[in-house]
Amino acid sequence: MYEVLAEVVRNGFAESLHYGSVAGLAPDGTLAHIRGNPEETVLPRSTTKPFQAAACLAAGAPLAGERLAIAAGSHTGEDFHVKTVEAILGDAGLDAAALRCPPTWPEDEPTKEALIRAGRGESRERMNCSGKHAAMLAACAANGWPVDTYLDPDHPLQRLVRRTMADCSGEEPSPVAVDGCGAPLFGLTLTGLARAAQALVRAPDGPCRAVGDAVRAHPEYVGGTGHVNTELMRALPGTVAKGGAEGVLVAATADGRAVAVKVIDGSPRATTAIALSALAALGADTAPAAALGTVPVLGGGRRVGEIRTVPEGSQ
Repeated sequence: MYEVLAEVVRNGFAESLHYGSVAGLAPDGTLAHIRGNPEETVLPRSTTKPFQAAACLAAGAPLAGERLAIAAGSHTGEDFHVKTVEAILGDAGLDAAALRCPPTWPEDEPTKEALIRAGRGESRERMNCSGKHAAMLAACAANGWPVDTYLDPDHPLQRLVRRTMADCSGEEPSPVAVDGCGAPLFGLTLTGLARAAQALVRAPDGPCRAVGDAVRAHPEYVGGTGHVNTELMRALPGTVAKGGAEGVLVAATADGRAVAVKVIDGSPRATTAIALSALAALGADTAPAAALGTVPVLGGGRRVGEIRTVPEGSQ
């Protein structure tokens, strides 16, 4: 049974509602905040990327700093992102032609406009998942694994991704699907996803902790200019935040409070606010990120309302 997690209010009238579920963990791993059904399986979408990056690192891919952060991110396709992707590929003896993610325009609008003015089109390296794909190719190159089939669920790298997710989440990932970028996608419960997010900040060492440290040190490679994941991590230093398509988001504070969110209609517009509300319910100080706790609703170019969270038990 899903709960109302957020409402869209225009001029005092609630015109839309977002239903979903939340799993929130206390620092000791206890499931301490529940909304809806946190034991239902979801497809984690791009919240999987930190664990895919951890698997690449465990496989021997030479990733650190910005390169590890972009492997775990959904970048906005800015020039500095592309340079990092190209550097990962170049050190593996490859180029953008090896990428199997689809060509797209960058999500960053000024970059897109500059490319159009220059007469250039869509490309694979501008796709928001290209950092992950470059890391996967680097892991294949480090092990002599086939690069043409790196997206096959039975490829050695993808088997390692699945084992990494199982180790971090404490459950066997299922079902197996295909993500928007073409990579294998493994389902988890929201509770398992929250446990995996917690591992990014609570593991004493190892690949998952290395990824968590990298994304916190370089949040601009996880998203980009103005990206909400980047802004959240800057507002709450020490916090990991990673969103995904279809209304999924994970966040974990430096002291181990962790949440996983799923909005059942698939909209991401309220997920950050919902995650912040859940972290606050777990006792985290989210005041520095208060500006992200609501989303403006505009009318005629001016603010006439907001998307805001709905407290537990108020509906």
